[in-house]
Amino acid sequence: MTTKLKNYINGQWVESKGSTYLDVVNPATGQSIAKVPAGSSEDVRDAAVSASEAYKAWRNTPATQRVQYLYKMKQVLEANADELAEICTNECGKTIAESKGEIIRAIENLEVACGIPTLLQSPFSEDIATGVDEFMIRQPLGIGASISPFNFPIMIPFWFMPYAIACGNTYIVKPSEKVPMSMTRIFELFESVNLPKGVLNMVHGGRETVDAILEHPLIPAISFVGSTPVAKHVYQTGTLNGKRVQAQGGAKNAVVVMPDADEDTTVRIIADSAFGCAGQRCLAASVVVTVGSAAEKITQKLILSALSKKTGNGLDSNVEMGPVITKESKERIEKLIQVGIDDGAELLLDGRGIKIAGLEDGFFIGPTILGNVKEESQAYKTEIFGPVLSIINVDTLEEAIELINRNRYGNSACIFTRSGAAARKFRHDTLAGNIGVNIGVAAPMAFFPFSGWKESFFGELHGQSAHAVEFYTQTKVVIERWNEEWSRKF
Repeated sequence: MTTKLKNYINGQWVESKGSTYLDVVNPATGQSIAKVPAGSSEDVRDAAVSASEAYKAWRNTPATQRVQYLYKMKQVLEANADELAEICTNECGKTIAESKGEIIRAIENLEVACGIPTLLQSPFSEDIATGVDEFMIRQPLGIGASISPFNFPIMIPFWFMPYAIACGNTYIVKPSEKVPMSMTRIFELFESVNLPKGVLNMVHGGRETVDAILEHPLIPAISFVGSTPVAKHVYQTGTLNGKRVQAQGGAKNAVVVMPDADEDTTVRIIADSAFGCAGQRCLAASVVVTVGSAAEKITQKLILSALSKKTGNGLDSNVEMGPVITKESKERIEKLIQVGIDDGAELLLDGRGIKIAGLEDGFFIGPTILGNVKEESQAYKTEIFGPVLSIINVDTLEEAIELINRNRYGNSACIFTRSGAAARKFRHDTLAGNIGVNIGVAAPMAFFPFSGWKESFFGELHGQSAHAVEFYTQTKVVIERWNEEWSRKF
């Protein structure tokens, strides 16, 4: 019998008040492995009320005590990493190594958030006037909520949740309805941590649940990661309702290859970046911009490297690339490949139509490379979010930077070069929030914010580190005078 997933509200597992359930599908087999609630506004209401009640005591719990729960969460994730990685691979399709990698990233954020007693410290100025002191304190907002994407079901909620609760907020996690099982299991495991009831809640669902979160008056802070159209909707609707919103959108990440780049290292890193997680990550390399003679040096090597990638079920330790998330995603990606060809791109490697023995119903696309892609093509303008790498050739570094800066996205950009001068010019002039130098995936560590510019991000403060602390707190400035003569009267 297929498992029906439940919400976690006020320290209890409860049935959704909605009547509709969706299939959770293993993308490697095409088979349903669970049922998840489509969600309802009543579920969000119950979670918000629970979190609001818990907030009254939680905000007054000393920060040094709040972080003790995070230490326990870290131990829980470490002790159950293998089980969680298998669940993640089954519902998401990525390789087991990639699933373990995102668990490590989640743990890193817990570790950084454990430093909240220091991160919450604020400035103090004595004697701004005679006998008058002024200082600033940070206080929690109330309830935070995260709306998570399918591609990193474990890591991304931990960009936000540990910081929010460490700062004294209570929290609601809304996993992607495509991959709800990993976070469900994490919540089951976190019951052993014995957080006070209502501090941490989980509500499943699709758009109705999302809109209910965006509109509910008890939830003042919302964190989102997903596509740009949905990020715009989340940002506009949330801010319209008077909320703080940080909304990470889509990307079209370019990798610039200079003629002096180390060829073999560059090719290996780019191939891993473009085809890891089947290209379904917001920092995946999607466009290679070759400068001058670099095109001749690396194009064929990129094709050979891509051909060597073994595609299959991510539970197989020999597999390097799993399926894309759904049948609809597979069809959309294949159509965009054809659009690129129709617009004049050269099909250098075609991953469409591949079949994996024993997994004929899986949603597989092999590594695909398009050469001489046109800037005006939808294949270049659109975030494909699949294992498709486009190549564009330019003559100079300046042209490469201008090409990147004209794009509406600004999530990440990388350069491969031996020249310090070229690297410095690139990081200085390129309009992107995450810059890599001889790095294929410019993913910030947990003690730096996950940046993003242009239509890759809507808001002011990003996830992780000090940005997360600022996002989940509000500042209060205190100016006070104490007169010794007043004290003597009592």
